[in-house]
This record gives sequence, C-alpha cells and structure tokens, in this order.
Amino acid sequence: MSPRPASRRPSPEALQAAYGAVVPDLVRPGLRVLLCGINPSLWSGVTGHHFANPSNRLWPVLHASGWTPRRLHPSETGALLDAGIGVTNLVPRATARADELDDEELRAGLPRLAALAGRVRPAWVGVLGLSAWRVAAGERRAAVGPQERRVGGAPVWLLPNPSGLNASWQLPRLAEAYGALREAAEAAAAGAGSAGAGGREDDDEEREEQQRGERQAEVDPRGDDAALHEPLTGEAPA
Repeated sequence: MSPRPASRRPSPEALQAAYGAVVPDLVRPGLRVLLCGINPSLWSGVTGHHFANPSNRLWPVLHASGWTPRRLHPSETGALLDAGIGVTNLVPRATARADELDDEELRAGLPRLAALAGRVRPAWVGVLGLSAWRVAAGERRAAVGPQERRVGGAPVWLLPNPSGLNASWQLPRLAEAYGALREAAEAAAAGAGSAGAGGREDDDEEREEQQRGERQAEVDPRGDDAALHEPLTGEAPA
C-alpha cells in the first residue's frame, strides 16, 4: 500500500518548493476510465498523489456515483486502480492555480494524453474541466457528456471539474454527471463481453468444422488430394 500523506496541510515552504513538480501518471492496462485533470495542485506536487487534498470533492463524488465502493483517500492508489480508474493531467507541472497555465500548454497536453490513452487503452477518457478541454481541443461549444472526438482511440466524456471553486456544480449534480459515465462504461463492458462470447462461439464452430474434416480424412484414404480431383462445377455433390 502506498504511504499515506500527512493529514495536515503541507507547510508554505513545502508548497512553494513543489512549483513545477510532476506527479506520475496513475495507469495500467484495462482501465474502465482514465480521468484527466487539468494539472496537479501544489499539494499533489508535495505528496506525489493526484487530487491530494483529502477534502477534494473528487473522492466523495467517485463514491456517490458508484465508481468506488467507499470514499477513498488520495494515497489509496492501488484501490483506485482496482476500481478500474487511472489518473493523468493535461499539463504535468504543479501550480497553485489552473489559471497559471497558458493556452499553448493546454493544447500541447492533448497529444500527450492521446499517446497515453493509446498505450494503456482505457474504455473511456474522462476529462475533468470544461474550459480546459475547450481550449485544448479547440471546441468552444463542448458540453458535459460524450464527445465526438476520440483521444488515442478511446471515446471522450467531458466531466465537470470537482474543485470546490466550481460552485455551480454541487455534490448531487456532480455525482449524477460522473454516474452517467459509469453507466456508459458498464454498458460498453457488457457489450464487449457479449461480443467476446460471440467470438468464442465462432471459435467453437471453427474447431468443430476442423474436427469433422479430420474425421473425414481418416475415412477417405485419398486425404486432401481428393479435392484436386473433384469436378469444378461450383456445386456441391448430391
């Protein structure tokens, strides 16, 4: 288990020293969703954990929307991955405020996100923050919900930023928005399971056909060469 960060807020000196720190991506193959924040906070820069402030609303929202079985602590990275959730950022460097980033940094983050999604192949990419996505993707009218654009081959779902500064989105509304993505992810997984079952049935039929051919070869001493001597009428023999 990852070490838990200190329960107290880091000192001003530690926060100032965390400017520009990079928090590693929390990913692995087979994710249900890769959550993409704007950039790490200074608190995250100090601890090395995404959304490191335990009071960040992301944690109760993930629980209330059904993504996690309980409210996780930012240090519980293993439990987050076990829930099928990974985390990255458009811009990797830590700042005190997201508005310290310029538009070029946000736009430069999209190819990086696409490369990461292409490598770990999540079922969905969930982008946390309307304004950042609108700038990064050049889609000024983008709204919460599924997007037409795919990133690294994965479909994109735009989510409201869980920051407490985003006062227009209170917890019940946030949970509803994040829950809609969870339902879409579960539906996609169920569809993939059905397709996989169909594929297995096709494989079974192919094996059965091969076995029939092998049994026929045992009965017909001419073996495979027999086909070379059949009349080329294009019709099956009666």
